[in-house]
Amino acid sequence: MRGMNTAAAPTTPTAHPDGSIDCEVRGPLLLIGINRPAKRNGFTPKMFRELGEAYTRLDDEPALRVGVLHALGDHFTAGLDLPTIAPLMQRGEKAVPLGLVDPLNLGMEGYRRRAKPMVVAVKGITYTLGIELMLAADIVVAADDCRFSQLEVRRGIMATGGATLRMAERAGLGNALLHLLTGDEFGSAEALRLNFVQKVAPAGTELDEALKIAGAIAAQAPLAVVATRLNALKAVEHGPVAAMQEFIATQQRLSRSEDAAEGVRSFVERRAARFQGR
Repeated sequence: MRGMNTAAAPTTPTAHPDGSIDCEVRGPLLLIGINRPAKRNGFTPKMFRELGEAYTRLDDEPALRVGVLHALGDHFTAGLDLPTIAPLMQRGEKAVPLGLVDPLNLGMEGYRRRAKPMVVAVKGITYTLGIELMLAADIVVAADDCRFSQLEVRRGIMATGGATLRMAERAGLGNALLHLLTGDEFGSAEALRLNFVQKVAPAGTELDEALKIAGAIAAQAPLAVVATRLNALKAVEHGPVAAMQEFIATQQRLSRSEDAAEGVRSFVERRAARFQGR
């Protein structure tokens, strides 16, 4: 969007030993920064809770239209901080409190599912949870220096944040199992080939590219963006017939909105539309 500052977020070290999730509002965008660079952004229970709160804020604040998930430091995330997370696993507990938007968007009972779009910029080490967070989002820009690995089998556990579901859906079962069962490391070119990421950018520019995409989305009619995203998601999860059954009712609702009227006016007057999300 015109006038939007797309400068990369600062990479100052975290002040909290358990890390933090830092939010910054830039116009209609909510930048969500993973901030524990001294530990390669390994996720602690505190960071999980704050990430759920950030995703919930995106959906709950009308002025926010698109989220941009990124990381401070040289790496996206090395995954779970196992010494702090393992006790939760053993008790069968979740780190994200019930009632919040689930950043992994799995549709689990007690959690909300995200409605608004999420763009992700990944870089450097992007292991385990990092892959699952980006697959749970909508559009991913990867730096060309990314190192991906879904290595849970090397730790004696299983990926339960969506990798077993979404890797196969994106890349086919054989390609998914190649990486799920070996826990190998692969780069950005392979991630692009497998449809895990949508764009590869030179290292250091991935956040700017993600912000450009998010800004382009934010310039569109918000109600139509949310409806389009949710219908596409329904088609993937429940099949094209289930998604098609919503076409008439959804289009009727959208066509009666103020934004639809503005869309017609802007077309007739040959100017950029000014959408309000109503």
